Amino acid sequence: MQLTIDDMRAAMDVVRRYLPPTPMWSYPVLDAAAGATVHVKHENTQPVGAFKIRGGLNLVAALDGRPTVTYSTGNHAQSMAYASHLFGAACTVVMPAGTTPSKVEAVDAWGADVLLTGATLADAEAAASKIAGETGARLVSPGDTPELLAGVGTLYLEIFEARPDLDAIVVPIGSGSGAAAATIVARALAPDCKVIGVQSSASPAAHDAWRTGTAQTRPNETRVEGLATGRSFTIPQQILRDALTDFLLVTDEQIARAQQVLAAKAHTLAEGAGAAGLAALLTYPDRFTGREVAIVCTGANASPAELAALSG
Repeated sequence: MQLTIDDMRAAMDVVRRYLPPTPMWSYPVLDAAAGATVHVKHENTQPVGAFKIRGGLNLVAALDGRPTVTYSTGNHAQSMAYASHLFGAACTVVMPAGTTPSKVEAVDAWGADVLLTGATLADAEAAASKIAGETGARLVSPGDTPELLAGVGTLYLEIFEARPDLDAIVVPIGSGSGAAAATIVARALAPDCKVIGVQSSASPAAHDAWRTGTAQTRPNETRVEGLATGRSFTIPQQILRDALTDFLLVTDEQIARAQQVLAAKAHTLAEGAGAAGLAALLTYPDRFTGREVAIVCTGANASPAELAALSG
């Protein structure tokens, strides 16, 4: 499926029925810390606390009640559970056994059937594939599902419609669906804007796939759950390969510091992935000094350990 700006606009027609635009604000003290004018897109204000809800709505709305099965460590799981609840569809979410209990509880609260199995997301993926084969449910990949990517694209439509003059947008990458959507929208609405991806150096599969031009599997050791993917995903990489301006790595420690900065200077609780964009600005200041830059606070679903670190 060759995704275009028209797919994002069609998804917007769906998303708008259920979600208002999220705010995008700047904060002078944050600008001073970053050395740039920073526009924070607050996807942390979504009903499930993360941007993934956009993709879930766009996908499930088109399935006419067909059951789904998917795999996730958190935000994608909540997205699918929320959308399935809204449309009265059955949804099974397979999560690694060690998933943060609060995230499991959130998925369960929206009425999805939760299965905890295996030690890694790859184990969860294998179990979800087996369930789909046995039941006929639609298997939903968090990275390689075009309808999810088109739904996520509505976030970037909102950004560029509000700020068509941006010099750059910095997008956290796990599977890469968000960054891929950003490049499609930027090419159509703001072709001079640089789209820059950022990922944890402890789980660099997508980064390494983009750099080498081939699919990659890498150790998945990041503490940042929203960036914890051990392999690259095909559809996002196909889009990113020709359209992403650059791809940066930051450490988990640099992400944690960015979480603290967002809390102190932008009144914003961000999970690790939601602070990764700011971490890139703070780690590579020469790339962004004096520029108009958007970052996406992709989510607010910080784990208890993250919250303890912020309060400490």
